[in-house]
Amino acid sequence: MGLRDVLQSGLAKQLGHPSGLRGRWVGSMLNNRNGRAVSAAIDLLDIQAGETAADLGFGGGFGLVVLLGKVGERGTVHGVDISETMLAKATKLHRADGRFHAHAGSVTELPLPDSSVDAAITVNTIYFVEDLGRAFAEIARVLAPGGRVVIGIGDPDAMSENPVTQHGFRLRPVADVVSALTASGLTLQEDKLLDSSPHTVHLLIARPTPETP
Repeated sequence: MGLRDVLQSGLAKQLGHPSGLRGRWVGSMLNNRNGRAVSAAIDLLDIQAGETAADLGFGGGFGLVVLLGKVGERGTVHGVDISETMLAKATKLHRADGRFHAHAGSVTELPLPDSSVDAAITVNTIYFVEDLGRAFAEIARVLAPGGRVVIGIGDPDAMSENPVTQHGFRLRPVADVVSALTASGLTLQEDKLLDSSPHTVHLLIARPTPETP
């Protein structure tokens, strides 16, 4: 493996699981690069004051700040991430805010009660998830009746041209993501396209599938 491959592999690993000083830099980079997509995803949730919201795999934490602004004084925001570095950063930043709760965990095993979240986002995370069906089933489990989630993913064809994504990224066709979503207790409402540099982002808006009587 050449030096370029080593560097690209290292960056890919940090993007999936930021850690240490380099991970803190990656978290800031994620805020800058994902900010527009995260903001758009949150806007699509139409969060009301007093609701409970969650950012699943919050990375640099930009989404947490936006969500806290949306839920109001009586709302709650949960942040779930596997990275101790990102959790420490978010906990320090929001330690005086009783509305915020940080959780160490994976989207495939969410540390949240059933039917406890009104609105959730997970943006640019599923590339690092092996069992997509389990992840979506977990999201369906924690969403309250009438809850909604926005799943943000980059256009897989465009992303495949980036050499970093050749190192551990799972770039699935959007149709396969939607199939996994619908098979896991969620119903797709809309696939909204966002033209966001460096590539188009699909914002998949979904709700729990109503149970058949």
